[in-house]
Amino acid sequence: MPKYEKGKVVRGTVTCIEPYGAFMSFDEFYTGLIHISEISNGFVKNISDFINVGDHIYVEILEVDEEEAHLRLSIKNIQYRINGKPRKRKIQETPKGFETLEKNLPMWINCKLKTIKKARNFVDK
Repeated sequence: MPKYEKGKVVRGTVTCIEPYGAFMSFDEFYTGLIHISEISNGFVKNISDFINVGDHIYVEILEVDEEEAHLRLSIKNIQYRINGKPRKRKIQETPKGFETLEKNLPMWINCKLKTIKKARNFVDK
């Protein structure tokens, strides 16, 4: 039985928002598009009023293109925000902490200052 089929509701991640729709990722193979007309039954001026990049939401599959591994999606007739926020994970500090930054920052500053000086000399000439 295929994992993705028409009419099924699945959970995915919003990866990109364009004026015409939102792109989603589901696994290492499948992607999908929610066209702006499938966001809401009402007028949609800005898709970001409904969803944002990084949101984990539920979508209804309208069509499956097995050859391209692409799904045509909709959220306008379902409860797409159920558990929609990603889980917060505790940030783990690396063993080196800020050592790398402390070591490299003076070198980065000197490089940038040299670049600025060269640019000023070029403009002054």
